[in-house]
Amino acid sequence: MQGCARGQLDMEGALTARDRVGIQDFVLLDAHTSETAFLDNLKKRFSENLIYTYIGTLLVSVNPYKELDIYSKKQMDIYMGVNFFELPPHIFALADNAYHTMLAEANNHFILISGESGAGKTEASKKILQYYAVSCPSTTLLDNVRDRMLLSNPVLEAFGNSKTLKNDNSSRFGKYMDIQFDIQGDAVGGHILGYLLEKSRVVHQNHGERNFHIFYQLVKGGEEDLLHQLGLESNCQHYSYLVQGECANVASINDKNDWKTVRNALSVIDFDERDIQDLLGVIASVLHLGNVQFEPDSKGYATLNNSAELLWVSTLLGVNVQVLQEGLTSRKIEAKTDEVLSPFTVDHAIYARDALAKAIYGRTFTWLVNKINDSMENKDSSRKTVIGLLDIYGFEVFYVNSFEQFCINYCNEKLQQLFIQLTLKSEQEEYEAENIGWEPVQFFNNKIICDLVEEKHRGIISVLDEECLRPGEATDLTFLERLEEKLDSHPHFVTHKLADKKTRKTLERGNFRLLHYAGEVTYCVVGFLSKNNDLLYRNIKDVMRQSKNTIVRECFASKESDGRRRPETVASQFKSSLLGLTDILMSKEPWYVRCLKSNESQQPGQFDDVLVRHQVKYLGLMEHLRVRRAGFAYRCRYDVFLQRYKPLCPATWPYWRGVAAEGVEVLVQHLGYLPDEYKMGRTKIFIRHPRTLFATEDAFEVCKHDLASRIQAQYKAYWQKGQFRRQKEAATKIETCWRGVQARKAKGRRQWAVKVIKKFIKGYMARGEAKTTDNSEYLAFVRQNYLNRLKDNLPKMVLDKTSWLTPPPVLMETSEILRQLHMRLMVRKYIRGITAQQKAQLQLKGITSVIFKGKKDSYPQSVSQPYVDTRISEQDINMKVLQMIRHEGIKYSIPIVKYDRNGFKARPRQLILTQTAAYVVDDAKIKQRVLYTTLKGVSVSTLSDGIIIFHIPSEDDKQKGDLIMQCDHLFEALTKLSVVANKQSAINVVQGSVKFQMKAGKEGIVEFSSGQESMVYKDKNGHLMVVSTRTRAR
Repeated sequence: MQGCARGQLDMEGALTARDRVGIQDFVLLDAHTSETAFLDNLKKRFSENLIYTYIGTLLVSVNPYKELDIYSKKQMDIYMGVNFFELPPHIFALADNAYHTMLAEANNHFILISGESGAGKTEASKKILQYYAVSCPSTTLLDNVRDRMLLSNPVLEAFGNSKTLKNDNSSRFGKYMDIQFDIQGDAVGGHILGYLLEKSRVVHQNHGERNFHIFYQLVKGGEEDLLHQLGLESNCQHYSYLVQGECANVASINDKNDWKTVRNALSVIDFDERDIQDLLGVIASVLHLGNVQFEPDSKGYATLNNSAELLWVSTLLGVNVQVLQEGLTSRKIEAKTDEVLSPFTVDHAIYARDALAKAIYGRTFTWLVNKINDSMENKDSSRKTVIGLLDIYGFEVFYVNSFEQFCINYCNEKLQQLFIQLTLKSEQEEYEAENIGWEPVQFFNNKIICDLVEEKHRGIISVLDEECLRPGEATDLTFLERLEEKLDSHPHFVTHKLADKKTRKTLERGNFRLLHYAGEVTYCVVGFLSKNNDLLYRNIKDVMRQSKNTIVRECFASKESDGRRRPETVASQFKSSLLGLTDILMSKEPWYVRCLKSNESQQPGQFDDVLVRHQVKYLGLMEHLRVRRAGFAYRCRYDVFLQRYKPLCPATWPYWRGVAAEGVEVLVQHLGYLPDEYKMGRTKIFIRHPRTLFATEDAFEVCKHDLASRIQAQYKAYWQKGQFRRQKEAATKIETCWRGVQARKAKGRRQWAVKVIKKFIKGYMARGEAKTTDNSEYLAFVRQNYLNRLKDNLPKMVLDKTSWLTPPPVLMETSEILRQLHMRLMVRKYIRGITAQQKAQLQLKGITSVIFKGKKDSYPQSVSQPYVDTRISEQDINMKVLQMIRHEGIKYSIPIVKYDRNGFKARPRQLILTQTAAYVVDDAKIKQRVLYTTLKGVSVSTLSDGIIIFHIPSEDDKQKGDLIMQCDHLFEALTKLSVVANKQSAINVVQGSVKFQMKAGKEGIVEFSSGQESMVYKDKNGHLMVVSTRTRAR
């Protein structure tokens, strides 16, 4: 139960997401008959920048009026060769599936792009062409064909598009382009058919609209020399045909840049310079022709008031100016064998001028299309398949609707009729092929409206042609009267006269109203006859046939030149071409793109529900949806359905061994499909309700996570095993190679070692001989070895004279030289590194060495002990004593122990050395003063004791005899004394005993000996015994 609950939550999450971004295919919409549900789904997707939605294989596109990053090369790669419903809806998906279906089935297809002006039809056709240019195979020849197909767009847009109230780049003609593919799928050629160019725009534009782009591009972007050559100025305000709409400058249009694009495209499409010059001459001549003005003479006939503009027209078209003037101001009437010129009134002359301008431009446009076709033509006669692109004007409803809107809406009626027929046909054929019962679909059949327009003798076009051809004064109002006579009881035709009182209030007397499939449209009959006739007098045609401009001469050199038969009317021509287009489309497999405007102001992010609802209605999207949903909302091939959903059933996962249809039956039984929810066809399963598919899809979403984990675990295990196996094999190979390398290196080292050892042995054996080949390397080795060892074991101290390595015989002399050099180096380093204080210490230590070295046992221990300037500071000497001896200059003072001469009692005293005498001081009293001049000598023992004996002359009555002292710093005190008193030679080191003088000529003896413990005492024999410990020999 917990697992079920968890699955239900996941399914609800998926449904919530679907509710937020809408459904990708309207066929899966539950409320498929609700226009409100349709619009809500469209709006949800639009708010998420999802501008594409399917109705089966029909693509609905909502113009976002902003750039979306969904048309890059990366996006194209994603949609290449992918199943139609596998990825989110996109125009690339439709183009790709049309292409691959064409290749697979080897038949022809077409893509019908429709919608009202500004809905994005032209952009959609561009995206499809760009996709084929990128996705199809590439060679230099094919790239050339693609370039011409792509660059035909800016040229045809310049000559066939203009700014209208609803769109700044509105196509004012219908275009059907066949893209030809060879058997390998390479785009090898193309062909374009144009329909109903709005020639009236050349001479008249409503307020807020412009003429065709090419005029503004030439005037604003043309080079100065070119404009001068064509007699033009770079100011649109100077030309009558360009200022009627009062919007020559449009912020969203850059005419200068567009001119450069068109100029480059003409070169790529294979127009030579002569063709381009003649083409631009035609465009300029139309502008000059618009500036030709007439005024009445005395009889009311038209005369020219500005011959300069007419002269430019004649120059650019290459015709005689007089003949041209005659053609614009008079008409040639043939009466049996005579020809009579009938002069025009001003209004008639203006009509003739405008008719010539429209004829020149319209025929030049046809020539341009043919020229582009010639450049894209594939001369290879092998069989080709084609994909047609039909970019046709959408249903138009303006405030004032005229002849052009009538033709355009008639075209849309025919296409809607074809659309329903093809959709019903494809649906019915699929049901029959799958052996599924077909249920008749209720839909509005607009054949009644098509018949209203095109039926022979009774249709509006037939009545219009009759009025144009009948003798007498036929006018637009007589045409309306004839319609009222013929169609007075038709349910889809209403005029002011035929309407009821309520409807009559909404109709002018010169209007008629048709109830089209998309809604009611009111047409104004003013201009219907003239636009349908589109007459160009024969003498004007004759003038144009004499033109030196190649394009003009070719355009007017038609088969009608010698006939007396009246030319076919515009409506009849359009009807014939439309029937031809219908035949072309009926022979191909259809794909549809329905383009919608999101708002009238062309602002991004705005979704006008009313506007979109209107377009959905007249584009017949709800009709198409009802046809697609007649019976079953979803159908799928057994193998595809089983491949996708087989994880949901244990019996079909991971492999189904039987027939795909049987596997699907097992699967849907496991999923709990009810009998009325699905049908099994021959090759497909048909599912009636979208909710059934959604439940299956949501269950699959839940299942995918578990499957992904299991597949991931299996793959990781497989990958790790493979990785381990590869690593093991690699390690074995590396190990084998490494062992081989190491073995070869070891062998090389052994061979080298054998050679070296042999040489070494030979050298060792001949080491005592003169240098030879055998011992030279050995001797070099000995030298190097000794020097290396010596380098690491050099003496660190100057006094170290024993650690120098013993050299081999061959280096005896060298070793001695090196030893001396090293000693000198250490001495130099030492001398350079000592301070003045250290130098003074060394000098004193040197004196000590001279006196005591090798004589007194405790001398070696004293060497490392530094001397100080004094052992008693002046603060520690009694002030009275200090005052008595300061004038002599105190040089050194030290604490001592004085031994009495009688009894040898020890008494602590201070020994102070001045510049002239040595003083023995007891606190504040000077006990004895010994002048250096009277000091006979100083005795110390050879042992380690600290006894010092000053020998003083006995003749001096002031003295008390020799002075016996014990001092802890014997060497320091005697060295200081020897320096101060200059008595170095007076210090004697005595072995054994020392005699000393007592007062009154008596002598005493101090005996020195070694013992376990240091002591000083008076012996029984009266001698002073000094025992010192033995010092360790150094």
